[in-house]
Amino acid sequence: MKSDLHIHTLYSDGVFSPEKIVDTAIDVGLQVIALTDHDNVLSYPVAKEYLKSTGREDKLEVIQGIEVNTLYKNYEVHILGYFMDVNDNDFQNLLKAQQNARIKQTKEIINLLAKKEGIKIKFDDIKKQVAEGGSIGRPHIAKAITNAGGTSNVIEAYSKYIHDDSPVYVQRKTVSPHDAVEIIYDAGGVPVIAHPHDIDIAETLIKELMQYGLRGIEAYHRKHSPACVEYFSSMAEELGLIVTGGSDFHAPNIMNGQIILGKNFVPEWIYDKLIEEKKRIDMA
Repeated sequence: MKSDLHIHTLYSDGVFSPEKIVDTAIDVGLQVIALTDHDNVLSYPVAKEYLKSTGREDKLEVIQGIEVNTLYKNYEVHILGYFMDVNDNDFQNLLKAQQNARIKQTKEIINLLAKKEGIKIKFDDIKKQVAEGGSIGRPHIAKAITNAGGTSNVIEAYSKYIHDDSPVYVQRKTVSPHDAVEIIYDAGGVPVIAHPHDIDIAETLIKELMQYGLRGIEAYHRKHSPACVEYFSSMAEELGLIVTGGSDFHAPNIMNGQIILGKNFVPEWIYDKLIEEKKRIDMA
């Protein structure tokens, strides 16, 4: 099955609606997609309902997914989850805690921007950039700074204000990767570490997270070189973990307008292994 297991929508920092993602996925010949918005699962029912209403359920399978943003020893560690029971109490509490932390962080940054830099932004200027109930984050703050005339572009907003050394930046109080993995696993989901190339303690951390229920490594990712894919695939095999992959799609490439959804080569067997793993967890 041709799959893309890492996609963002307007419910976090993606630019496409779930409906547009469904249309695009079918257009580019994908058979399976996972919607993995940051810290929320709101895009999934929208995509499923749209697929049903257009009578194309035989064309595309949509998997319930999430990407949980966590912090560990000053590393930002992202944990993907697939097939979890989203009504599980601990999982619901995780979502609430993550959303509250995002709102608190954003409001603190807004106050510091006004006080220290004279850049005035309303919380609504940030909130309206995402779909109702979606996850606000750094890209939305950067855009609001630019829109308010604080910087000439979003890249400048990041380099001046959206980083740990900036006097107006506040780090989010977020869940640990250990807790995220355990909660997803206990909710019947398959927890996977996302784009591990970003973390130079990846191997040690992966071994640690396995004790909490980590079941996979995202080896196929647009930032991963072939050597990197090979390295993490071998690691997964050695540790008895599955391999997943996806485009980590947020927006079409601004330089050439190209849509990279599904462009990242993910072998067709990856979907089968994910399904096998879900069955194994259900039987455990």
